Amino acid sequence: MTSVSWSNELAEAPIGSIKNTQLTSATKMADRAGIQVPWTLYRMDRYDHLQYSKDQWIQRVHSAFVALTLSFTRRYSGWHVGATGNFNAISLMLTLLSPVTLVVPRRVVAELMRLYDYSHPLKPGMVIRGYDRAHAVRTAKMCVAVAHRLGHPADRIYQYQVACLLHDVSRAGLDRRLFGKIWSWAKAHGIPTRPREWRAVHPATIYGRETEAFLSRYGADLEAAGIPMTPWAKEQVEMRLGHARRLRRRLVVVRPTLRRLGLRWTPWMQDVVLYYYYPEKLAKAKPWVKQLAEILVACEQFEAYNNRQRGRDYYVRRREALTDAFAYLDKLAQDGILSGNVMCALRGLAGEGAFDAILEAARGCSLTNAERCYLRSLVPGGG
Repeated sequence: MTSVSWSNELAEAPIGSIKNTQLTSATKMADRAGIQVPWTLYRMDRYDHLQYSKDQWIQRVHSAFVALTLSFTRRYSGWHVGATGNFNAISLMLTLLSPVTLVVPRRVVAELMRLYDYSHPLKPGMVIRGYDRAHAVRTAKMCVAVAHRLGHPADRIYQYQVACLLHDVSRAGLDRRLFGKIWSWAKAHGIPTRPREWRAVHPATIYGRETEAFLSRYGADLEAAGIPMTPWAKEQVEMRLGHARRLRRRLVVVRPTLRRLGLRWTPWMQDVVLYYYYPEKLAKAKPWVKQLAEILVACEQFEAYNNRQRGRDYYVRRREALTDAFAYLDKLAQDGILSGNVMCALRGLAGEGAFDAILEAARGCSLTNAERCYLRSLVPGGG
């Protein structure tokens, strides 16, 4: 009896390291399922070069093998099967064709992640390594999967993943210790931590001046709690309550690198990034822009609710629970931030196991059998 998890474990390996016999077995199974698999896929030297230019066959193959896998493993929460050879072939095909991937080349991703690094203003020569790097990559992978599931075209998905990779670039310079102190204190005192929430509680606040309002109202209390409101501390407040303003400043730094990489930063990409904090900015946006913005919010929050480091640093969270994550997403849906289509697509992919490896990476540990059962129960016949 062998246990095999459907994950992206092979996604880092060169294609040449996979045995030809495995590929042959996998493609034979595809043939038996009535699906023709293009051999151009296997000629690619790395998985991350998979661009979604063959959307129809990717979706058909992916869906077929998800169905095959679920039929084999419906009664096994840990994905245990006896037919090891056949299951390995299915697992390999799922890995090859999984939509949970980086469509942006890894060398470009590496350059984009360096944009999260920030020279420490108080310590010359010291660089604050981007706190949100890993979170951004995991979120971007999930966003592509959901966008693909909802039928967005390949060229749009490519640009979209660039936006998702940079969705937290306004937080470059996040001082983990100081940021955590400020926002853990705010959360413990029931103080709104995002512009949308702040304006709901304090509607008299001038639009775009949420940071100043926070500091005016609570600066003295933070000082009394042992957190001096220095310019650097105020910058940590700006990272959340002044998100749009800080993003504009960071884009001045980011754009030259994007141009050098041949990437465009368009207005719709900025709108997508701002949606969670400023949903009103997309009131007149095109439906597809709004949907991509919703996908980013859903995936980013799903990852954040499973991100152990964030949970300990400033969410005042002792454990990660899938039920808590979906409860918050359901609340966002009730508030009109997320649509039914986006929620359905995310639940479907999570139920099929597409996000298991990402959730485990965010947590730094394996999902329990009970958690796998819960996720499988999100799709009909999967529990």
